[in-house]
Amino acid sequence: MFEVAELGQTVSKEEFARLALDLRLQLLEVQQQLKSANFPLIVLISGVDGAGKGETINLLNEWWDPRYVRSDAFGSPTDEERERPEFWRFWRALPARGHIASYVGSWYSSPLSLRVNDKISDVELDEKLKRINTFEKELVDGGALIIKIWLHLSKDKQKARIKKLESNPKTRWRVSKQDHKHLKLYNKFRGIAEYVLRVTGTGEAPWTIIEGADKCYRSLTVGQYILARLGERLEQQTAATISRNMSSPLAGVNPPRTVLDTLDLTRTLEQKDYKSQLAKYQGKLHLNARTALAKGISSVIVLEGWDAAGKGGVIRRVIPALDARFYHVIPIAAPTEEERAHHYLWRFWRHVSRRGHFTIYDRSWYGRVLVERVENLARKDEWMCAYAEINDFEAQLIEHDIVLTKFWLHIDKDEQLRRFKVREETPFKRYKITEEDYRNREKWEDYEQAVNDMIERTSTECSPWVLVESNDKRFARLKIIKTISKRLQQVL
Repeated sequence: MFEVAELGQTVSKEEFARLALDLRLQLLEVQQQLKSANFPLIVLISGVDGAGKGETINLLNEWWDPRYVRSDAFGSPTDEERERPEFWRFWRALPARGHIASYVGSWYSSPLSLRVNDKISDVELDEKLKRINTFEKELVDGGALIIKIWLHLSKDKQKARIKKLESNPKTRWRVSKQDHKHLKLYNKFRGIAEYVLRVTGTGEAPWTIIEGADKCYRSLTVGQYILARLGERLEQQTAATISRNMSSPLAGVNPPRTVLDTLDLTRTLEQKDYKSQLAKYQGKLHLNARTALAKGISSVIVLEGWDAAGKGGVIRRVIPALDARFYHVIPIAAPTEEERAHHYLWRFWRHVSRRGHFTIYDRSWYGRVLVERVENLARKDEWMCAYAEINDFEAQLIEHDIVLTKFWLHIDKDEQLRRFKVREETPFKRYKITEEDYRNREKWEDYEQAVNDMIERTSTECSPWVLVESNDKRFARLKIIKTISKRLQQVL
């Protein structure tokens, strides 16, 4: 789905001067309204070489209040960016709610360039466009307004532009060999670009095509289009009454059993066996982690489970087997004010490490479908969307040769209460127990159902959940260390 503005239009400099001031004031006014709104604005300016992408971004930046705008031009990825999944750099650049981001050279640049230069096939292009549509849907579902503008320039006008620049000694430097190469590939580029616009022009994030030859016409039309889309969205937000139905997908249904009921919580390990096997498997994990580092293979460990299920104890037994220079433990608490102003996955994308590193999450992105669901901190539509969003996020990690292993540490209600009492009686553990821990016990069945749904919907072939019987801490710790080592060994 894409809209086409009238092509071949021109605007005189006098008319531009007359209209631009009023347009600038209106854009500033809606920007002020956006500051207090609950969504960000993302503006993509793409198009043919010489159509004025950079000039358009520069003009918008002059018109906006610069304190709430960021602009990025994504060229070839840096070494640091290549060591992360492809979309890592785009997630990091996303604006907070109430802010604006404008991009020249976005997530569309690489697929277009690769296909035009025959470095990927049509099938591979389709896969990349599918990933883009998924990414944009996640942003839109998270509240973002995405405005996508394609600046068009005919081949004749592109050729005339290059000739004019080269004829003037003062502007000759602006023409490169790449410009001439792109001119020769114009027809091929246009055909592929038209296909990309058709496939990625969705109802939530449509493309609009604007003639780029006349600077004055282009600038006014882009500004007016952004003004109209943003103004419309602000009006919708003001008028909308958003339903906050927090009920479970199985509202009114209380299944007699969940997947957690299948676990045998009586499994134990004697202290003597535990000590000898712990040293053995820590040694194996160390060797595998060292080999993975040399090969640039990263690991991400996700630890989820009940309060007092033993996640901290597991971490303290895993890290002695790792090189302290190449692992990170990320404890996930309630999001900060900055994190709440972004898509909930934004803070987790920021933690994606470089190749060969180990990252251990003490709780994770699954908070969206667990605590935020049960405690009514997210709307039903938000946490229902999260299952697919999480699966996509994890798929991107795995595609980038990251070994992802997810554990749910399960204990029963009696064992949890016993551990709470021990914490209260142990001075150096007392800080771990709060009134909220006891309050959460009252919602045990709700959490149990949420965990069941989480496991069913996010235990994929490439990223299955490992359920750990954790009433006996020794058994749980050893099972997790053995599993991590085994997963690494399989990959290596």
